[in-house]
Order: sequence, then structure tokens, then C-alpha cells
Amino acid sequence: MRTVAAVIRKGEKYYIGECLEIDVITQGETIDATLSNLKEAVALYFESEPPEKLQLLQEPPMLVTIGVD
Repeated sequence: MRTVAAVIRKGEKYYIGECLEIDVITQGETIDATLSNLKEAVALYFESEPPEKLQLLQEPPMLVTIGVD
């Protein structure tokens, strides 16, 4: 199993899902739909890219939210 980090954020009309380590972005009307679309898009990406071309980290990065005044 491959693991990648992704972010889901609220857009104007839809939620947007974007992977941080590979060029995959998708959208959905709900968070669940966006996550499902993201999983499918990532699986398709891995099917089309040779494993040796992928430079994935052993452990995905930690995503944090920081508030600044």
C-alpha cells in the first residue's frame, strides 16, 4: 500500500482535494465524496506512473494548521 498526504478544503461551490506529494487534484460536493474521488484519482495516478519514477517519502509529512495574529 502506498500512502500520500492530501488536503481537503472548502471551495466556493465544492470541496477540493489535493495531494501534496503527487500531481492529483479533484473535487466533490461533500467531504466524503471528495475523499472518495481523491482515492480513485490517486489509484489511477499510480496505475499510470512507473513505481521507480515516483519519489514518495517513507512517511508522509505532518500537516499542521498554525494561527498567526
